[in-house]
Amino acid sequence: MGPLTKIYLIWLVGASCDGCTVAVSGATHPRVEHLLAGIIPGLPRVEIIHTVLSVESGPEWVANLFMAEAGQLDAPYVITWEGSVMDETLAGDGYWMGLGEDPETGRQITSLEWLDRLSPGAAAVIAIGTCATWGGIPAAKGNPTNAMGVMDHLGNDYRSAFGVPVVNVPGCAPIGDNYLETAAAVLLFLNGLAPLPEFDELGRPAWLFGETVHRHCPRAGYYEEGVFAEAYGDKECLVELGCWGPVVQCNIGERGNLDGHGGCMQMGGICIGCTMPGFPDKFSPFYEAPPGSMLSSTTSRVVGSFIRRMREVSKTDKNMSTRWTEDAPSGWARSRTGPRGAVKTVHRFYSKYQHSKESYN
Repeated sequence: MGPLTKIYLIWLVGASCDGCTVAVSGATHPRVEHLLAGIIPGLPRVEIIHTVLSVESGPEWVANLFMAEAGQLDAPYVITWEGSVMDETLAGDGYWMGLGEDPETGRQITSLEWLDRLSPGAAAVIAIGTCATWGGIPAAKGNPTNAMGVMDHLGNDYRSAFGVPVVNVPGCAPIGDNYLETAAAVLLFLNGLAPLPEFDELGRPAWLFGETVHRHCPRAGYYEEGVFAEAYGDKECLVELGCWGPVVQCNIGERGNLDGHGGCMQMGGICIGCTMPGFPDKFSPFYEAPPGSMLSSTTSRVVGSFIRRMREVSKTDKNMSTRWTEDAPSGWARSRTGPRGAVKTVHRFYSKYQHSKESYN
């Protein structure tokens, strides 16, 4: 493999709202335009075949897919699938999602048929967004299309022409940087410049989806201390308002939504589990406290109340200079700032224990 100077990105669409396309077009690490220009060291130039972003349209656009199937492109191609895969056998005399016509017969070709025809020859298949990875909202209970993810459709035995299983980058919508970072890592592998990056057992980039939302949530400290928001707009932990962050694998808490900014909890919203295979059915009804929170939140309140008070004691002590024996000489103080009574005694013993192992000899 490699070195590759150019690679084609064929973007196919199923049951989609186009939110994944919007997310990727705003990504910054790397930027789409830098990939298209081929100015990122070690990465091939990307030529995109996209239903919206391509210059071609109609038969001219579909001709690219026929060329890819026939092996007539002058470089390998990667498939990115956006949206759920819909079962065309249930469409009756019609179809769920058409993507061009056969120029000889005029027969409508579905996007699913293109996936089946092109995936064996693809260098890699990347499913973007929760609809493409797990089925998402179109696959919710009661849907008439038997919608599913790309991995469900192609099966666990699928391997691309370069031996790569389906790569999954979930999210509704996904973080655009997650997709482009993953795609860049795969391209480095295809270019022979790096090993295949680590993916988890569900094909997710392990370095992006290995941690839960809660572990990197800016509100996580409140959970530890047993303090929970009672209404939207409060600054404390949102678990009691329906947040599933403690069990959801996603990096939006640390990465943000766009160029490091935004993100559900940062903007005051709860995590509804949109990156997970069980979304949406296993996370509904939204905006109600998860059943397990009754036990975990109660435990956190009991333990956290003690931790919180002990930290207040320590914080009061650490806010006192060693020169100050009673109160801080601050004109801003509205009350006595120094420790009093039992708290002062606790500080004295705490300090002695803290420095008990120090030696100046």
